[in-house]
Amino acid sequence: MENQDFLQMLANAVGDVRNRRPLIHQMTNYVTVNDCANITLAIGASPIMADAIEESGEIASIASALVLNIGTLNPRTLDSMISAGKVAGSRRIPIVLDPVGAGASSLRNEAAKRILSEVHPDIVRGNLSEIAYIAGLHAAANGVDVSESDRALDATFVAKTAAQKYGCVVAVTGATDVITDGRRMAYIKNGHPMMASLTGTGCMSTALIGAFSAAAEPFTAAVAALSVMGISGETAYRVAGERGTGSYHMALIDAVSRMTGDTLLKEVKLYA
Repeated sequence: MENQDFLQMLANAVGDVRNRRPLIHQMTNYVTVNDCANITLAIGASPIMADAIEESGEIASIASALVLNIGTLNPRTLDSMISAGKVAGSRRIPIVLDPVGAGASSLRNEAAKRILSEVHPDIVRGNLSEIAYIAGLHAAANGVDVSESDRALDATFVAKTAAQKYGCVVAVTGATDVITDGRRMAYIKNGHPMMASLTGTGCMSTALIGAFSAAAEPFTAAVAALSVMGISGETAYRVAGERGTGSYHMALIDAVSRMTGDTLLKEVKLYA
Protein backbone atom coordinates (compact mmCIF):
# COMPACT_ATOMS: atom_id res chain seq x y z
CA MET A 1 0.00 0.00 0.00
CA GLU A 2 1.46 3.35 -1.01
CA ASN A 3 -0.22 5.58 1.55
CA GLN A 4 2.45 5.70 4.25
CA ASP A 5 0.44 8.22 6.26
CA PHE A 6 -2.40 5.74 6.61
CA LEU A 7 -0.02 2.95 7.59
CA GLN A 8 1.42 5.21 10.26
CA MET A 9 -2.10 5.95 11.53
CA LEU A 10 -2.65 2.21 11.95
CA ALA A 11 0.61 1.83 13.84
CA ASN A 12 -0.20 4.83 16.05
CA ALA A 13 -3.58 3.34 16.88
CA VAL A 14 -1.89 0.37 18.58
CA GLY A 15 -0.13 2.72 20.98
CA ASP A 16 -3.22 4.87 21.42
CA VAL A 17 -5.29 1.91 22.61
CA ARG A 18 -2.62 0.88 25.10
CA ASN A 19 -2.19 4.44 26.37
CA ARG A 20 -5.89 5.15 26.76
CA ARG A 21 -6.97 1.74 28.14
CA PRO A 22 -10.56 2.36 26.99
CA LEU A 23 -13.49 0.57 28.61
CA ILE A 24 -15.17 -1.66 26.01
CA HIS A 25 -18.72 -2.77 26.78
CA GLN A 26 -19.32 -6.13 25.11
CA MET A 27 -22.65 -7.89 24.89
CA THR A 28 -21.40 -10.99 23.24
CA ASN A 29 -21.47 -14.68 22.52
CA TYR A 30 -21.19 -16.72 25.72
CA VAL A 31 -19.32 -19.43 23.82
CA THR A 32 -16.45 -16.99 23.25
CA VAL A 33 -16.93 -14.37 25.95
CA ASN A 34 -13.75 -15.33 27.83
CA ASP A 35 -11.63 -15.09 24.68
CA CYS A 36 -13.20 -11.75 23.78
CA ALA A 37 -12.39 -10.39 27.24
CA ASN A 38 -8.84 -11.71 27.14
CA ILE A 39 -8.03 -10.42 23.68
CA THR A 40 -9.42 -7.01 24.69
CA LEU A 41 -7.04 -7.03 27.65
CA ALA A 42 -4.20 -8.25 25.43
CA ILE A 43 -4.43 -5.20 23.15
CA GLY A 44 -4.49 -2.91 26.19
CA ALA A 45 -8.19 -2.10 26.57
CA SER A 46 -10.52 -2.99 29.45
CA PRO A 47 -13.53 -5.27 28.87
CA ILE A 48 -16.85 -5.24 30.67
CA MET A 49 -19.46 -7.85 29.79
CA ALA A 50 -22.85 -6.60 30.98
CA ASP A 51 -26.00 -7.88 29.27
CA ALA A 52 -28.76 -7.38 31.85
CA ILE A 53 -31.29 -4.86 30.58
CA GLU A 54 -31.36 -3.31 34.05
CA GLU A 55 -27.81 -2.02 33.55
CA SER A 56 -26.89 -2.32 29.87
CA GLY A 57 -27.71 1.28 29.04
CA GLU A 58 -26.00 2.62 32.16
CA ILE A 59 -22.81 0.64 31.42
CA ALA A 60 -22.90 1.75 27.79
CA SER A 61 -23.01 5.36 28.91
CA ILE A 62 -19.63 5.09 30.65
CA ALA A 63 -17.91 2.95 28.00
CA SER A 64 -15.63 4.13 25.21
CA ALA A 65 -17.16 1.67 22.73
CA LEU A 66 -19.99 -0.86 22.55
CA VAL A 67 -19.76 -4.28 20.87
CA LEU A 68 -22.97 -6.18 20.02
CA ASN A 69 -22.54 -9.84 19.05
CA ILE A 70 -25.63 -11.98 18.37
CA GLY A 71 -23.84 -15.33 18.47
CA THR A 72 -25.88 -16.81 21.34
CA LEU A 73 -29.05 -14.83 20.95
CA ASN A 74 -32.28 -14.70 22.93
CA PRO A 75 -35.06 -12.11 23.16
CA ARG A 76 -33.86 -10.87 26.57
CA THR A 77 -30.34 -10.06 25.37
CA LEU A 78 -31.67 -8.51 22.18
CA ASP A 79 -33.71 -6.01 24.17
CA SER A 80 -30.63 -5.28 26.27
CA MET A 81 -28.57 -4.71 23.14
CA ILE A 82 -31.12 -2.28 21.74
CA SER A 83 -31.23 -0.41 25.06
CA ALA A 84 -27.44 -0.15 25.27
CA GLY A 85 -27.17 0.77 21.60
CA LYS A 86 -29.61 3.63 21.88
CA VAL A 87 -27.72 5.08 24.84
CA ALA A 88 -24.37 4.71 23.07
CA GLY A 89 -25.75 6.26 19.90
CA SER A 90 -27.15 9.26 21.77
CA ARG A 91 -23.70 9.88 23.26
CA ARG A 92 -21.80 9.22 20.02
CA ILE A 93 -20.04 6.24 21.54
CA PRO A 94 -18.80 3.94 18.74
CA ILE A 95 -20.93 0.83 18.16
CA VAL A 96 -19.68 -2.38 16.53
CA LEU A 97 -22.07 -5.12 15.37
CA ASP A 98 -21.21 -8.77 14.72
CA PRO A 99 -24.31 -10.31 13.06
CA VAL A 100 -23.29 -13.91 13.80
CA GLY A 101 -25.36 -16.40 11.84
CA ALA A 102 -27.50 -13.77 10.10
CA GLY A 103 -29.50 -15.58 7.47
CA ALA A 104 -29.64 -18.81 9.50
CA SER A 105 -32.86 -18.28 11.47
CA SER A 106 -35.81 -15.94 11.76
CA LEU A 107 -34.70 -14.82 15.24
CA ARG A 108 -31.21 -13.89 14.06
CA ASN A 109 -32.55 -12.20 10.96
CA GLU A 110 -34.97 -10.08 12.95
CA ALA A 111 -32.28 -9.24 15.51
CA ALA A 112 -29.86 -8.05 12.84
CA LYS A 113 -32.56 -5.95 11.20
CA ARG A 114 -33.63 -4.36 14.50
CA ILE A 115 -30.09 -3.46 15.53
CA LEU A 116 -29.26 -2.05 12.10
CA SER A 117 -32.44 0.04 11.97
CA GLU A 118 -32.76 1.10 15.63
CA VAL A 119 -29.13 1.36 16.73
CA HIS A 120 -27.25 2.26 13.52
CA PRO A 121 -23.81 0.73 14.24
CA ASP A 122 -20.65 2.48 13.11
CA ILE A 123 -18.90 -0.76 12.10
CA VAL A 124 -20.25 -4.16 11.08
CA ARG A 125 -17.95 -7.19 10.90
CA GLY A 126 -18.99 -10.59 9.62
CA ASN A 127 -18.20 -13.39 7.24
CA LEU A 128 -19.23 -13.30 3.61
CA SER A 129 -22.59 -15.03 4.11
CA GLU A 130 -23.56 -12.84 7.07
CA ILE A 131 -22.72 -9.60 5.28
CA ALA A 132 -24.39 -10.76 2.07
CA TYR A 133 -27.57 -11.41 4.05
CA ILE A 134 -27.71 -8.00 5.72
CA ALA A 135 -26.85 -6.36 2.38
CA GLY A 136 -30.02 -7.88 0.94
CA LEU A 137 -28.11 -10.13 -1.45
CA HIS A 138 -28.59 -13.85 -1.86
CA ALA A 139 -27.01 -15.77 0.99
CA ALA A 140 -27.24 -19.50 1.71
CA ALA A 141 -27.39 -20.06 5.46
CA ASN A 142 -24.84 -22.46 6.95
CA GLY A 143 -24.99 -21.77 10.65
CA VAL A 144 -22.19 -19.38 11.57
CA ASP A 145 -19.87 -20.38 8.71
CA VAL A 146 -19.70 -19.24 5.10
CA SER A 147 -21.75 -21.54 2.88
CA GLU A 148 -20.04 -23.14 -0.10
CA SER A 149 -22.41 -21.46 -2.56
CA ASP A 150 -21.65 -18.01 -1.12
CA ARG A 151 -17.91 -18.40 -1.69
CA ALA A 152 -18.51 -17.39 -5.31
CA LEU A 153 -19.82 -13.98 -4.24
CA ASP A 154 -17.59 -10.94 -4.83
CA ALA A 155 -16.60 -9.82 -1.33
CA THR A 156 -15.83 -6.29 -2.51
CA PHE A 157 -19.30 -5.89 -4.01
CA VAL A 158 -20.95 -7.42 -0.94
CA ALA A 159 -19.04 -5.18 1.48
CA LYS A 160 -19.66 -1.99 -0.51
CA THR A 161 -23.35 -2.79 -0.92
CA ALA A 162 -23.77 -3.23 2.84
CA ALA A 163 -21.67 -0.15 3.69
CA GLN A 164 -23.67 2.08 1.35
CA LYS A 165 -26.99 0.63 2.51
CA TYR A 166 -26.32 1.31 6.19
CA GLY A 167 -23.92 4.24 6.01
CA CYS A 168 -21.25 2.51 8.08
CA VAL A 169 -17.93 0.73 7.80
CA VAL A 170 -18.24 -2.93 6.83
CA ALA A 171 -15.58 -5.60 7.24
CA VAL A 172 -15.90 -8.98 5.55
CA THR A 173 -13.35 -11.30 7.11
CA GLY A 174 -11.89 -14.36 5.44
CA ALA A 175 -8.67 -15.45 3.75
CA THR A 176 -8.49 -11.84 2.60
CA ASP A 177 -10.24 -9.30 4.81
CA VAL A 178 -12.18 -6.63 2.93
CA ILE A 179 -12.95 -3.34 4.67
CA THR A 180 -14.88 -0.40 3.23
CA ASP A 181 -16.85 2.66 4.21
CA GLY A 182 -18.56 2.57 0.82
CA ARG A 183 -15.85 4.72 -0.72
CA ARG A 184 -12.44 3.76 0.66
CA MET A 185 -11.32 0.14 0.31
CA ALA A 186 -8.70 -1.90 2.17
CA TYR A 187 -7.64 -5.53 1.74
CA ILE A 188 -5.65 -7.38 4.39
CA LYS A 189 -3.91 -10.62 3.42
CA ASN A 190 -2.47 -11.49 6.83
CA GLY A 191 -3.62 -14.50 8.81
CA HIS A 192 -3.17 -18.26 8.83
CA PRO A 193 -5.57 -21.11 7.92
CA MET A 194 -5.20 -22.54 11.44
CA MET A 195 -7.26 -19.63 12.74
CA ALA A 196 -10.31 -21.37 11.27
CA SER A 197 -9.70 -24.35 13.59
CA LEU A 198 -10.48 -22.22 16.67
CA THR A 199 -13.95 -21.23 17.73
CA GLY A 200 -14.28 -17.51 18.25
CA THR A 201 -11.62 -15.95 16.05
CA GLY A 202 -14.35 -13.91 14.37
CA CYS A 203 -15.74 -12.81 17.73
CA MET A 204 -12.23 -11.92 18.90
CA SER A 205 -11.71 -9.87 15.75
CA THR A 206 -14.88 -7.95 16.52
CA ALA A 207 -13.71 -7.38 20.09
CA LEU A 208 -10.46 -5.92 18.76
CA ILE A 209 -12.41 -3.66 16.41
CA GLY A 210 -14.32 -2.42 19.45
CA ALA A 211 -11.08 -1.62 21.24
CA PHE A 212 -9.63 0.25 18.27
CA SER A 213 -12.87 2.14 17.63
CA ALA A 214 -12.28 3.88 20.94
CA ALA A 215 -8.98 5.26 19.62
CA ALA A 216 -9.55 5.86 15.89
CA GLU A 217 -12.28 6.70 13.38
CA PRO A 218 -14.25 3.64 12.20
CA PHE A 219 -12.43 2.80 8.95
CA THR A 220 -9.00 3.11 10.53
CA ALA A 221 -10.16 1.16 13.59
CA ALA A 222 -11.43 -1.77 11.53
CA VAL A 223 -8.30 -1.93 9.39
CA ALA A 224 -5.97 -1.65 12.39
CA ALA A 225 -7.81 -4.32 14.39
CA LEU A 226 -7.92 -6.84 11.55
CA SER A 227 -4.27 -6.17 10.73
CA VAL A 228 -3.37 -6.96 14.34
CA MET A 229 -5.48 -10.13 14.29
CA GLY A 230 -4.03 -11.39 11.03
CA ILE A 231 -0.42 -10.69 11.98
CA SER A 232 -1.00 -12.34 15.37
CA GLY A 233 -2.41 -15.42 13.65
CA GLU A 234 0.78 -15.74 11.61
CA THR A 235 3.01 -15.19 14.64
CA ALA A 236 1.09 -17.75 16.68
CA TYR A 237 1.56 -20.38 14.01
CA ARG A 238 5.30 -19.82 13.88
CA VAL A 239 5.51 -20.14 17.67
CA ALA A 240 3.04 -22.91 18.45
CA GLY A 241 1.23 -24.12 15.36
CA GLU A 242 2.90 -27.52 15.29
CA ARG A 243 1.92 -28.18 18.91
CA GLY A 244 -1.82 -28.18 18.13
CA THR A 245 -4.86 -25.98 18.44
CA GLY A 246 -4.74 -25.50 22.21
CA SER A 247 -1.21 -24.13 22.12
CA TYR A 248 -2.04 -22.11 19.02
CA HIS A 249 -5.01 -20.56 20.83
CA MET A 250 -2.85 -19.31 23.68
CA ALA A 251 -0.09 -18.18 21.31
CA LEU A 252 -2.62 -16.08 19.40
CA ILE A 253 -3.55 -14.11 22.49
CA ASP A 254 0.12 -13.87 23.44
CA ALA A 255 0.91 -12.39 20.04
CA VAL A 256 -1.80 -9.74 20.43
CA SER A 257 -0.45 -8.87 23.88
CA ARG A 258 3.00 -8.28 22.37
CA MET A 259 1.80 -6.33 19.33
CA THR A 260 3.43 -2.97 18.69
CA GLY A 261 3.02 -0.33 16.05
CA ASP A 262 6.45 -1.19 14.69
CA THR A 263 5.46 -4.85 14.31
CA LEU A 264 2.33 -3.82 12.44
CA LEU A 265 4.31 -1.62 10.06
CA LYS A 266 6.81 -4.39 9.43
CA GLU A 267 4.42 -7.30 8.90
CA VAL A 268 1.10 -5.98 7.61
CA LYS A 269 0.04 -7.07 4.12
CA LEU A 270 -2.33 -4.25 3.30
CA TYR A 271 -3.59 -3.22 -0.14
CA ALA A 272 -5.97 -0.44 -1.14
